[in-house]
Amino acid sequence: MIKISIIKTENLTYVYGEKTPFEHTAVDNVSIDIDEGEFVGVIGHTGSGKSTLIQHFNGLLKATSGKIFIDNEELLWDDKKKLREMRFKVGLVFQYPEYQLFEETVYKDISFGPKNMGLDENEIDRRIKETARLVGLDESILEKSPFELSGGQKRRAAIAGVMAMEPKVLILDEPTAGLDPKGRDRILGQIKEYHEEKKNTVMLVSHSMEDVAKNATKILVMNNSRLFCYDTPVNVFKRADELEGMGLSVPQVTKVFNRLKAMGVPINDDVYTVEYGKKLIMKMLGKQA
Repeated sequence: MIKISIIKTENLTYVYGEKTPFEHTAVDNVSIDIDEGEFVGVIGHTGSGKSTLIQHFNGLLKATSGKIFIDNEELLWDDKKKLREMRFKVGLVFQYPEYQLFEETVYKDISFGPKNMGLDENEIDRRIKETARLVGLDESILEKSPFELSGGQKRRAAIAGVMAMEPKVLILDEPTAGLDPKGRDRILGQIKEYHEEKKNTVMLVSHSMEDVAKNATKILVMNNSRLFCYDTPVNVFKRADELEGMGLSVPQVTKVFNRLKAMGVPINDDVYTVEYGKKLIMKMLGKQA
C-alpha cells in the first residue's frame, strides 16, 4: 500500500520572544512525515513543545525557521489566500472548545465554519446533520441554545463545528480535559468512530497513555522541544524506561506485563492495551490447561 504524506515538516523551529531576555525555543529542529489516514497520539511532558508544534499545522503560529507541507503544498504565511485554504484542510480543536460557543442555537454554531467556506445552504445542512450524528448529538438538540446543554454535549457540539468543515486533518488538544470518565470514554469513542468512517488523519494530544495506546496507530513523542520519536505504539512503549526518564509514563497494563517478564513469565509480546493483555493471558492459560 502506497503511503501518502499529509503533514511534513523540515527542520521546523519556533522561538518565543526572539531577541528578548525571554527568548525560549519551544520547537527545535523538528522533521517529521505523517501519512494520510493515521491516528496519531501526541504525547510529551508539560512544556515539551507538543501544543506549540500542532499550532503550526494550520498556520496559527509562524515558524521561526524551517518548512511545513500540508497535503504536499508548502504552508506560506505571507500568502493569505493559501493560508485560509490550508486552515480548512487542518481543523484544530483547543482544550475546552465549548468556551468558544456563541451562537443562538447549536445548529448555527456548527454551521459557522462551513459558512465561512462559502458552501451553499444544502451542503451546510448536510454537514451539520452528519456531524451531529458522528458526535452523538440528536437532531432535536440542534435547535437548542448551546448554553442549555450538558458539559459533555457542549464539548461534542464544539468539536462538531470543526468536523463540519471536513478537514483532511483533525487535531484535538486534550479533548477530554475536565470530563468525567464516562464523558471521556464517550468523546474518545466518537472520535475513533469518526476516524474509522472518514478515513482521514486524526491527531490526539493527550496526557493519558491509556487513551493514546487504545486509539493511536502512531505516537509522536516530544521532549524538551525536540522530537524524541515517531513510531508505532509497540515500538514507543518498548522504550518504557526512556519515557519514564523524561517524566512520562506508559499504560498501567504495560507496567504489569513488564513486571511479569522481569519475574520470568514467558511473555514475548509487548502489551499496551488491556484487551490485548487479556487475550494473551487467556492464550497462556489455554496452553497450560
